[in-house]
Amino acid sequence: MLGFAVVGYGYWGPNIVRNLWETPRASVRWVCDLQTERLAGVRSRYPAVQITEDFDLVLADPGVDAVVIATPVSTHFPLAMRALQAGKHVLVEKPIACRAADAERLVHEAERRGLVLAVDHTFLHTGAVRKMRELVRGMGEIYYYDSVRVNLGLFQHDVSVVWDLAVHDLSILDYVIPVRPTAVSATGVSHVAGEPENIAYLTLHFPGNFIAHIHVNWLAPVKVRQTLIGGSNKMVIYDDLEPSEKIKVYDRGITVSGSPARVGEAIHQMRVGYRTGDMTAPKLDTTEALATELRDFVTCVERRETPVADGRSGLRVVRILEAATRSLALRGETVQLENERAFA
Repeated sequence: MLGFAVVGYGYWGPNIVRNLWETPRASVRWVCDLQTERLAGVRSRYPAVQITEDFDLVLADPGVDAVVIATPVSTHFPLAMRALQAGKHVLVEKPIACRAADAERLVHEAERRGLVLAVDHTFLHTGAVRKMRELVRGMGEIYYYDSVRVNLGLFQHDVSVVWDLAVHDLSILDYVIPVRPTAVSATGVSHVAGEPENIAYLTLHFPGNFIAHIHVNWLAPVKVRQTLIGGSNKMVIYDDLEPSEKIKVYDRGITVSGSPARVGEAIHQMRVGYRTGDMTAPKLDTTEALATELRDFVTCVERRETPVADGRSGLRVVRILEAATRSLALRGETVQLENERAFA
């Protein structure tokens, strides 16, 4: 049995503890939170689990093999770094850190010590997103990725809607599409004085003709969670709020005929035709994503394998978030992205 400690028992922490409690080969030893009233709920539901407000006490326990961090974003880096330096494997809630430099330090520390570092990009463990990754391989040339993630609230005071909602789509994009973006531009605005942006539009630029667009909004009258991926062979719609058919695959697209001798004649000689075929809805794994994620983390710790959402994927996402934040401040100016590199 691997010993686990969960740090943070606010919004997401109870879900983590519940799933860890039911995960084979995992034992929840500690729950740590600075708010004593939250810990009272742990004591009543999981009397065998130790509770504390002292993170040092958790790190000093040799029976703790791994730490799951579900605290405010600003605390992710210091808590995760202290856990890694104490020799603990770490799963940290998204995003992995507030700054790319801090995320890079976490990745370097984990790799130097031979520890598993994972990020809670929960959507990557849903049956729908795993199926979408599989489908993309057979869609031909990928034209675009278009996502809408909007609802009324929940307003955050420490991060913008980009860091709260767009992080989901960026992690999905990183997992599903086999190419990396080269630049990002973002526009957005805050409708609450003194607060971060509550609506934003991100455009990611890639090599070739592929483009990705993400719309996030805390000020929408309805909740929408929809993604479209268009390819030369097929197109996919992913609707996370659809109860039964979250993924729909359309055999639709265009065909271009003609081969003009000169560019100037292209508009006259090229012909666009439309192909309309069947729609299919593949069967999906309906296991709770967090349960799948935690089982994956346990297995990776046991075998020293790389998680689905490892530290490097978390770093790539934070680099985009950081660049998008700069673009927001520059009113949509395109910001180039740093290429992924190996550590010395």
